Amino acid sequence: MNLEAKKKVLRSFTYGLYVLTAKDGDEVAAGTVNWVTQASFQPPLVAVGLKRDSHLHALVERTGKLALMTLAHDQKSIAQDFFKPTVREGDRLNGHPFEPSPTFGLPLLTELPYWLEAEVRHLYPGGDHSLVVAEVVEAGVRREEKPLVMWDTGWFYGG
Repeated sequence: MNLEAKKKVLRSFTYGLYVLTAKDGDEVAAGTVNWVTQASFQPPLVAVGLKRDSHLHALVERTGKLALMTLAHDQKSIAQDFFKPTVREGDRLNGHPFEPSPTFGLPLLTELPYWLEAEVRHLYPGGDHSLVVAEVVEAGVRREEKPLVMWDTGWFYGG
C-alpha cells in the first residue's frame, strides 16, 4: 500500500469537532473527538471513535453513558482546551462552564451550541480506538451555529 496516499485519502474524510463527556459519581472526563457520525434514524444512533487508552473511554465503558457537544466554527481554542487531561474546578471543566445534562447529569459545556445525551448500545474494540454506538436519549440547541470542522483548523487526526 502507498502509505502517503492512504494518509491523504483518510485525511480527506470530513469530520466535525466535538467535546465528549462522561461521569461516574464525582469522577468526570472530557475530551475533543472528531470521528463522529449519525448511524441510524430509528432508533437514533450515533457512532463515535474513542481512544482506548483514555480516561474518557474507561468512563464510557464503565457507565454506558455519554454526552456529546458540537463545537461552533469559532471555537477552535475550546477544542484545544480538551486535548489535555480533564480538570474540574467547581462548575468548570478545563476552564469552561458546564451544567448537568437533564437525563444522566453529565457535564454539558454551556458555551457549545448543540448537545446530546446517549446511552451505549455497542462498544467494539478495534486497534487503538473503540467504535462506540450509542442511542440518543435527549438533545438540545442553545443557538444555531456553523460547526467547527477539522479541515478548517489545519489539524490532522487520522491517516
